[in-house]
Amino acid sequence: MKYALIIPDGAADEPIEELGGRTPLAAARMPNLDWIARNGKFGTVRNVPTGMPCGSDVAILSVLGYDPRKHYTGRAPLEAAAQGLQISSDEWVFRCNLVTIVDGVMEDYSAGHISSEEAAALIEELNHQLAGPHIRFYPGVGYRHLMTFKGDCDVRTAAPHDIIGQAVEPHLPAGQGADMLRTLMARSRAVLDNHDVNTVRRDLGDNPATNIWLWGQGKLPQLPSFRQRFNISAGAITAVDLVRGIARLIGWEVIAVPGATGYYDTNYAGKGAAAVAALDRLDLICVHVEAPDEAGHNADIKAKVSALESIDHHIIGPVLERLKAEGDDWRILVLPDHPTPCRLRTHTGDAVPFAIAGKRIESIVHDSFNEQNAAAADLHVQAGHELMEFFLKVR
Repeated sequence: MKYALIIPDGAADEPIEELGGRTPLAAARMPNLDWIARNGKFGTVRNVPTGMPCGSDVAILSVLGYDPRKHYTGRAPLEAAAQGLQISSDEWVFRCNLVTIVDGVMEDYSAGHISSEEAAALIEELNHQLAGPHIRFYPGVGYRHLMTFKGDCDVRTAAPHDIIGQAVEPHLPAGQGADMLRTLMARSRAVLDNHDVNTVRRDLGDNPATNIWLWGQGKLPQLPSFRQRFNISAGAITAVDLVRGIARLIGWEVIAVPGATGYYDTNYAGKGAAAVAALDRLDLICVHVEAPDEAGHNADIKAKVSALESIDHHIIGPVLERLKAEGDDWRILVLPDHPTPCRLRTHTGDAVPFAIAGKRIESIVHDSFNEQNAAAADLHVQAGHELMEFFLKVR
């Protein structure tokens, strides 16, 4: 039996006037996903439990079959696992975004989607000037980086993509250990301001990385092995450290694809080809694509539709064709982790549509895949982590 899981991150949305009252999923041309919906089952699933953060960290745990109410310890430690960092039991891990703050307002949560190469130089300078025996910065991908801290900490933090266009002061860290974090964030401005990387970015008209933003803190979790739970081998293809980290913690193979960026320009075709090849040796392959989520954060409706069409053409299509070569012994599941509505420019915890097709999955509703049709279906999963078991074990 072969299984494929495709996650177009943040794909779910609201009806948009510019799309004639349709959502991006309804407006996008996605013949392969529509085939899955028409020839299988579709409905809705809620991946973010009530009261938990509406982020991919919580939602992806659910999608992969792990109850975040039991296993979630924070976003940053999951990304640390992706990098293979050795985290001790007395260390806290923080997400460290490079951001653009102008006149006290969060102008850009990604510093103009700064490149990994530029960011690495800035992180190196932060280590040179701000690190110490209990503080260390680690470069990641694009604007996404990490900081570790040894000591007592019980703080509340905010995700920068949730406060775009807002004054940052009310959202700075608060609680035990917050003074140290606020000091680091304030001092980072002087470190970054005149760095050559930012000088060049300003000259080119790109947003500079004016500050670091610390959030998503936690300690490294212990997750049960996926293979021990379900007795199948699995792998993940993603450009996002968060997903890589969860995959490694549950014992999945992590497959790198050249040109996978975690943005609009990611290598869709390369991801699709890598997924097809992985099915020769693995029972399950998961392909995660960040581009729709980034488009939602940027309120870029056109880019969101384009990303969804690229996912369908370059990833869902080739994977579906490869699965069909198995005869009847296959299943495919496609779903976003959470909505990222272009109007709101941030995540919500609402239910998302999903579609499953393949062996012993009988079609009931013959209709195209979108939020409205999924809501009208008769299959609604309230605890997202239960969908994986249904996907793998339904008889």
